Amino acid sequence: MDSDMTNDVTEVRRCIIITGMSGAGKSTALKVLEDQGMFAIDNIPSALLPQLILLLGKHRAAVKYGVAAVVDVRGETLLDDFPTAVATLRSQFPRVDVLFLDADDGTLLRRFEFTRRRHPLGRDGSFLESITDERKRLKRVLDLADTVIDTSRMSLGDLQKRLLSEYCDEREGVSLVVTSFGFKYGAPADCDYLFDVRFLPNPYYLPELQPLSGVDGAVQEYIWRSEEASRFWDRMVAFLEYVIPLYLKSGKSHLHIGIGCTGGRHRSVTVAERLYGHFGSLPGGVSLRHRDIGKDQGW
Repeated sequence: MDSDMTNDVTEVRRCIIITGMSGAGKSTALKVLEDQGMFAIDNIPSALLPQLILLLGKHRAAVKYGVAAVVDVRGETLLDDFPTAVATLRSQFPRVDVLFLDADDGTLLRRFEFTRRRHPLGRDGSFLESITDERKRLKRVLDLADTVIDTSRMSLGDLQKRLLSEYCDEREGVSLVVTSFGFKYGAPADCDYLFDVRFLPNPYYLPELQPLSGVDGAVQEYIWRSEEASRFWDRMVAFLEYVIPLYLKSGKSHLHIGIGCTGGRHRSVTVAERLYGHFGSLPGGVSLRHRDIGKDQGW
């Protein structure tokens, strides 16, 4: 069982209500926050939010990362409950943020024309009439916003970076996953970076080291005393120390590194073990898996 959870109801400590103009990026914002671990809800009547968040006190992701919910004009007259719902939420939960996404009328019009989507209020009138009507309906919602983001001149990447800066604690960092494996069993399909270490000295051919693995000190000492291994290590670590902060800025939640040798028992395990120790203090945490260490190493 996750150490963050117990059998008791635990409080959701953060709720981000995403609202604003249709076409301004609400769906994108919800997806960005969901990718950071938040429990995502789209198009919920605002009056139901306090009850739902109480219920989500038993949901691990909601408790650990928070809840992100989109409330907008698709709720029609149910949007009238928005001020009361926000007041109720703020009286019950430690942190409630209202994010309003906006864009100028010309930008919204171009986006609707480009995607060929129907405006939620566009049953009879033109796009511009629907946009004007929506602004009127959202006036009370806008007045309650903690943050307003104008996406008129933003790319999707710009919006993602702004949301991460505004709502995601960078101290959590990138979660690093290190996997050792043997190429004879196939490379993992989900690695972001894969390093082939079959050029390193192979302990398999030494009778006294063959039955051991890369977790054993004798094997590690044999490999790391070679000049090739030392130079490779310095270059690989310099590369990863450069890349990991870039992944953090891009909003990626984890980085998976595969280390492969022939059988996945000696060289790849040795390098993976050292990587795990070197990056062990990363704020996002590091996990280590030796996929093939126990498999038959015979031909």
